[in-house]
Amino acid sequence: MKEKSALQAIVKSKCPRCREGDMFSSSAFSLTKFADMPSHCPACNLRYAREPSFFDGAMYISYAFSVAIVVTFGVATYIIGGDPDVWVYLTVISIAILFFFRFTFRYARTLMLHLFGGVSYDPESIERHESR
Repeated sequence: MKEKSALQAIVKSKCPRCREGDMFSSSAFSLTKFADMPSHCPACNLRYAREPSFFDGAMYISYAFSVAIVVTFGVATYIIGGDPDVWVYLTVISIAILFFFRFTFRYARTLMLHLFGGVSYDPESIERHESR
């Protein structure tokens, strides 16, 4: 089995310990279930919520993503539209935030677990889980 890098695991929203199990139960394109997460990794049984309210810290990561979206689309609107009226900025940025919300939510949680979860990569965790 080819070993996945940490970056690949983050991009694909995989478990930080085994880098195989999915962190989310459905696709990011599912309008109603994009936020559904199993409590444990299906491959290695890692408990995703490291402590109560662990993922509350993901709000700060999501906020940083939102700021980046606002700045990017604000500058793009200025360049493309030649400094249009304020309502144009608000409309473009609002649509961008609504469109990217599902992705910022999921990647904020993924980064929170990978960067601050205190979990190290352990490819043997899958075999230990399967042997039980």
